[in-house]
Amino acid sequence: MSQTGEKAKFSDSAGYVGFANLPNQVHRKSVKKGFEFTLMVVGESGLGKSTLINSLFLTDLYPERYIPGAAEKIERTVQIEASTVEIEERGVKLRLTVVDTPGYGDAINSQDCFKTIIHYIDNQFERYLHDESGLNRRHIIDNRVHCCFYFISPFGHGLKPLDVEFMKALHGKVNIVPVIAKADTLTLKERERLKRRVLDEIAEHGIRIYQLPDADSDEDEEFKEQTRVLKASIPFAVIGSNQLIEVKGKKIRGRLYPWGVVEVENPEHNDFLKLRTMLVTHMQDLQEVTQDLHYENFRSERLKRTGKPVEEEVLDKDMILQQKEAELRRMQEMIAQMQAQMRMKPGDE
Repeated sequence: MSQTGEKAKFSDSAGYVGFANLPNQVHRKSVKKGFEFTLMVVGESGLGKSTLINSLFLTDLYPERYIPGAAEKIERTVQIEASTVEIEERGVKLRLTVVDTPGYGDAINSQDCFKTIIHYIDNQFERYLHDESGLNRRHIIDNRVHCCFYFISPFGHGLKPLDVEFMKALHGKVNIVPVIAKADTLTLKERERLKRRVLDEIAEHGIRIYQLPDADSDEDEEFKEQTRVLKASIPFAVIGSNQLIEVKGKKIRGRLYPWGVVEVENPEHNDFLKLRTMLVTHMQDLQEVTQDLHYENFRSERLKRTGKPVEEEVLDKDMILQQKEAELRRMQEMIAQMQAQMRMKPGDE
């Protein structure tokens, strides 16, 4: 290169190839493409699910929310409402889909209320499997549910039978993160007691909730401590609020009571910041567990039921289509020959 007299822009350091730059390439490509994440929120009405989601992502996903009366809730079935919003922060785009489940646990008989939710999760897996096995695999939209916040009432003495049945039915299909709602209704001692009770009942019933991965040995001490604190905080006891209150000259989001102010983003008051940190720092892991565990389980079960891989089904359909097209061409050739023969007969006579 020195023969050309040009200054080379390539590194010629001894022992340096250049693939150490690969993470930067992946980072640039990922930022350009953007990220997709689907979060499901499940819990009884009145536990502050919508408020918490709006607080987490600083957006208003439910501007015109209709709240049904008690009479309507008696025979109400579970509905699925998916809201998608594009969030951009420092040049990084996130396509966030929040799946709400109004009507869950509202009816007098809630025995089968989670079947609609299971059906929705399976449908998203089925759609992804179909797209993945199709011809155009480059632009697949991932609508699989990557995480489920399950809201537990703070007013009971632990899990209700419906809570247990729901989590047992879905722990093999989605990453469940238990959340104790409206934590400002509990004292600190009551909160810790309820957390221990919920964890004990989860273990007793063999429910598999999302397990935060251990920090790698080469991670810095601050991240290791953060991971330890997050693990110790499960289930997260949270408060949500979209109101801005002025405290000591500063505007904060919180709730104003006669005895004082509960700050949403104060870790001494609740686990809101810990829940948001968990979701942001482990978003990639939630997607990987969905792909490698829950989706693969669904895919293998699906292939066992059909007895034939989806790829083979697509190939069979293509083969049948080709055979029909060949048969159609033969018929068209026969008709053309017959027409030619009919035209030639008057001249022969």
